[in-house]
Amino acid sequence: MRLTVSGRSGLRGPFRLAIAALALAAALPAGAARAQYYDDPGYDGEYRPVPRRAQRAPVGYNCDAVQQGITGPKPFSCPLPGPRPLGVRCFCDMPIASFSPPQTAVGRVVP
Repeated sequence: MRLTVSGRSGLRGPFRLAIAALALAAALPAGAARAQYYDDPGYDGEYRPVPRRAQRAPVGYNCDAVQQGITGPKPFSCPLPGPRPLGVRCFCDMPIASFSPPQTAVGRVVP
């Protein structure tokens, strides 16, 4: 049995479509990696060290106070609400007796 040839091949349509797809892919900009340069002090030899936290004075969270009582000086320590530099003045409310209000004593910040 002999096939009839009408003059056109059956592969001509897909072949043209493949050629058109290749031409379109070549014409569009490719998503290849490209170098992106920006003005950074690291370039051109201007090296800048990594920023570090500023050095701070040592801090303490407790207040040591001494209250003069009837029987002599009484040491007392109370917590501070936040960090304070070591050695600065602080104040503690010291209980003297259960029936009297606390008295304020002056102390120094300790670690």
